[in-house]
Amino acid sequence: MPETLWPALPASVDALVEALLQEACRRELTLATAESCTGGLLASLLTDVTGCSHAFERGFVTYTNEAKHELLGVPFVLLEDPGPVSEAVARAMAEGALARSKAHIALSVTGFAGPGGPDDRPGLVHFASAARDGPTLHRRCLFEESDRAGVRMRAVETALDMLKDRLS
Repeated sequence: MPETLWPALPASVDALVEALLQEACRRELTLATAESCTGGLLASLLTDVTGCSHAFERGFVTYTNEAKHELLGVPFVLLEDPGPVSEAVARAMAEGALARSKAHIALSVTGFAGPGGPDDRPGLVHFASAARDGPTLHRRCLFEESDRAGVRMRAVETALDMLKDRLS
């Protein structure tokens, strides 16, 4: 059970984290994350299960465009158009995390957890999963939660679900 966020963590997320990490350990696979709107929450969960944290190789928290570029190699041209919250950037973040780690699978999250600029849609989140032995997968979600914490928790749930699917 993840200890840091207990008892605030929903039981369904707790179970998903534990099952995901146990499967990664069983298959001797390691994971990396590249997070923006979740601010490291996903990495925190993946390091919080006793006996399974060795499945997590590393995490990148890249909240700014500069961090996405410097740490993950996301081209500035993509950060300008289509912008940091897009399929192209989510894919580049996941592929950059994979390239800059020894992990077998990398998962990225980029989105609007709360109000931003006039054209930003709170709840819009893009995810990508890159693997050394397969294509980069993408998922776009538009969460209805109106609060920052709600969007972040739904984003974490979706990211965990994508990782679980990748391990299946």
